[in-house]
Amino acid sequence: MSSPSATGAIPDGSRARPAFERIALLLQGGGALGAYQAGVYQALAKADLHPDWVAGISIGAINSALIAGNPPEKRVERLRAFWETVTQPPLGVPYLASVDIKSDMQRQMINQFRAMGTMLWGAAEFFKPRIPPPIFMPAGNPGNLAFYDISPLKALLERLVDFDRINGKQIRFSVGAVNIKTGNLTYFDNMTHKVGPAHVMASCSLPPGFPATEVDGEFYWDGGILSNTPLQWVLDARPREDTLAFQVDLWSAHGEFPRNIFEVMTREKEIRYSSRTRAGTDQFKHLQKLRYALAGLLGKLPDDLKSSPEARLLGNAADATERGGRVEVRMSRQAGEGVLEVSDTGQGIADEDLQRIFDPFFTTKERGTGLGLAIVHRIVEAHSGHLSVRSQVGRGTTFRVVLPIAAPSQTQLPAAVG
Repeated sequence: MSSPSATGAIPDGSRARPAFERIALLLQGGGALGAYQAGVYQALAKADLHPDWVAGISIGAINSALIAGNPPEKRVERLRAFWETVTQPPLGVPYLASVDIKSDMQRQMINQFRAMGTMLWGAAEFFKPRIPPPIFMPAGNPGNLAFYDISPLKALLERLVDFDRINGKQIRFSVGAVNIKTGNLTYFDNMTHKVGPAHVMASCSLPPGFPATEVDGEFYWDGGILSNTPLQWVLDARPREDTLAFQVDLWSAHGEFPRNIFEVMTREKEIRYSSRTRAGTDQFKHLQKLRYALAGLLGKLPDDLKSSPEARLLGNAADATERGGRVEVRMSRQAGEGVLEVSDTGQGIADEDLQRIFDPFFTTKERGTGLGLAIVHRIVEAHSGHLSVRSQVGRGTTFRVVLPIAAPSQTQLPAAVG
């Protein structure tokens, strides 16, 4: 997947690119902690590890845009320009680096003073206080219901980010935001969207400080409300590719017991955001182990089980998947029904064949009988279930089996024999 346009020129004597099909950089939300992400990218660039895909949420969305929207040789410069701009003191009081701060209490007081200044007067070219405050405003457009106005961010993004470059798809770019009406996490991806400043701003519109951002008639809030990391979006992408993913964790799961109210507020955020990231990462690792276990188990099944409906579905998925592809099994319970989905990353099924795959003796395999799916279909229907399929040529196929978990209440019992 790597190409010179995606990774930039590799200097002589540099280390070889790792043997992965894709390098992904995942950037989370974390407010001012996002400055650390700029340092991480600088270290990756120095090691010639240029990502093929950058995905971000909240402040990570801004950093992702600064990376994807600039050529490799300018990315660190633009990241530095952004962070130096938005961290300027709001009242013009310079940061006195030469002052020797002796104690943690002094450092904490200075930090709180600067934070108070940002809260009262905003951040340069990022956000400014809304006058009058929203509590004195009548109910109306959700884009105005916030304590700050982030319209200055649009001009800053347009100055530092080349959105034509992002939409040129030289590297993949994704940012996540929450649709206010549906409550669902939506990803704006340059493979499916024409990305602009509004998409990035939507991803970092954290209420009640920042207002909702309107995109195509819908209003969005910060994606970190639901998930603070884009890990699942990247790893669920099709077709699956061997991925080296760098996930920058801004929030520590482990920490000291807080000593004052400011540390209480910080520790609460660390636990809240790190737990979501940890849960998502642990879930993916668990699913990966299940996939490997399933692949090994299929090869060990005795002949009588290999003919079962479940094994036939899994076998068809495995047959359709080329070497290096994936077979994924998902099971869930929905409204009293059990749902089994079997997906593969194989060659897919043509539209003209899709209408006939459950017909007896229809097959596209050289040695197929054409009975496997027909038998599965008949067994599922005999148990008051439903079998459906969706497929895309070149991308893969998903079979979905829905079966009632409990027997229908109207089931007739056999008559007693007198």
